[in-house]
Amino acid sequence: MLGRLRPIVEAVWQGPARFLVRRGVSPNTVTVVGTVGVVASALAFFPRGGMFLFWGAVAVTFFVVTDMLDGTMARLAGRETKVGAFLDSTLDRVADAAIFGALSWAFLDVHRPTALAGLIALAFGSVVPYARAKAESLGVDARGGIAERGDRIFLVLIAAAAVGLGLPWQVLTVTFIVLGLASFVTVIQRTMSVVRAESPGA
Repeated sequence: MLGRLRPIVEAVWQGPARFLVRRGVSPNTVTVVGTVGVVASALAFFPRGGMFLFWGAVAVTFFVVTDMLDGTMARLAGRETKVGAFLDSTLDRVADAAIFGALSWAFLDVHRPTALAGLIALAFGSVVPYARAKAESLGVDARGGIAERGDRIFLVLIAAAAVGLGLPWQVLTVTFIVLGLASFVTVIQRTMSVVRAESPGA
């Protein structure tokens, strides 16, 4: 869903990307700084609950939107490398774990089923990029699905911010459940891409 907005976001990042490239900043440095910012913000704000959920969502969003900045910088500088792609993908998993893990921790003593739902959403969500990577290693394009990473992060941060502003915490419970189910369906969709590639006449 949000993948369709990628060209617009990249256009917005052109200016800042050129600025950083001209000053010799490495795209990998931006990747690492963005991930550290996400992890630190999630762990500092989300476990405290209440209004901190809102401020945590704001802080995490600030660092998450830099996710496209490093890629734009790499293309502008002609420095798209395997190391950069590996680092970007790997650190995305670290950021996801921090966001969903910290939110789950916040509800451990409030409503354990909500905390469990958050961990399930994290678990299924982590399989989504693995399914794509494994498919691509087999020569199959398995992109897409109803719950790509951008969609999952956007929805959970919106829910966290809403709860932080006073909406019932059940909003986050429902969001976790929906994201867990959507991630499961996305894994099935990507699996079917491999099945169809294996049996094109089926």
